[in-house]
Amino acid sequence: MIRSMTGYGREQKTVGGREITAEIRSVNHRYYEFSAKLPRQHNFLEERLKTLLGGKISRGKVEVGIIICNVSGKETQITVNADVVEAYVSALRKLRPETVLTDDLSLSDVFKMTDAFNIVKSETDEDEIWAAVSETASAALEKFVAMREAEGKRIKDDLLKKLDFIENAVGEIERISPERALKYRLRLFEKIKEIVGSGVDEQRILTEAAIFAEKTAVDEETVRLRSHIAQTRELLDANGVAGRKLDFIVQEMNREVNTIGSKAQEISITRIVVDLKSELEKIREQIQNIE
Repeated sequence: MIRSMTGYGREQKTVGGREITAEIRSVNHRYYEFSAKLPRQHNFLEERLKTLLGGKISRGKVEVGIIICNVSGKETQITVNADVVEAYVSALRKLRPETVLTDDLSLSDVFKMTDAFNIVKSETDEDEIWAAVSETASAALEKFVAMREAEGKRIKDDLLKKLDFIENAVGEIERISPERALKYRLRLFEKIKEIVGSGVDEQRILTEAAIFAEKTAVDEETVRLRSHIAQTRELLDANGVAGRKLDFIVQEMNREVNTIGSKAQEISITRIVVDLKSELEKIREQIQNIE
């Protein structure tokens, strides 16, 4: 299935006491380029995420953002520094006889005391965190891929319409092309007749017309164009990465159209060539979006 290189997916889950948010977004790029925005203490996740996404993404500039919030508090241990609190209380009570202070100390006062609490972060369990992050990131990745596929289908439908236009235009060139030799022979006959009168060498005219037809024939180019159109349709229907192959085929199609344009000496064919080049440019731009 054809996929666009543009996509977005977001998922939020609470796993193992952690609220995890994963966002994946991508834009066009020639290769697979990965970057991650992670909490500093969780930088160890970057390579694992790159591998996880690399299994589903072949091309595109991909950015992953991960937010981890500890909702259970199990990674943080808080203890009261009793000696410090006692020292504060003792110092304040010593001031009471000399001031108007009353003995109304409360827990709220304790919270304001510097160094009253010891906050200790427990060691990070990397495998446990990765299990939670990978579950969330995988769900975001599914949404991301689904969006790429939906966009890819729209691109495919548009390309198929453009291929139909090109195929019809090629058929019109094939219809017009054989008539050029006949028109050339008749014009040549009339020109020579004007010059020499009735003594026209018809065999000579036929020879010149045959040479003209051979020089301006575009049969090979139209056959190759039809082959390229068929190849493009096959790639659009196949599974896997097709963007680079399609880009190459469009270059070949453009080369054939240019050759037809240089050979054509018929205004009607020249007009068709202009239309073909315009349509191929639209196809080329669309293909830049395909993975």
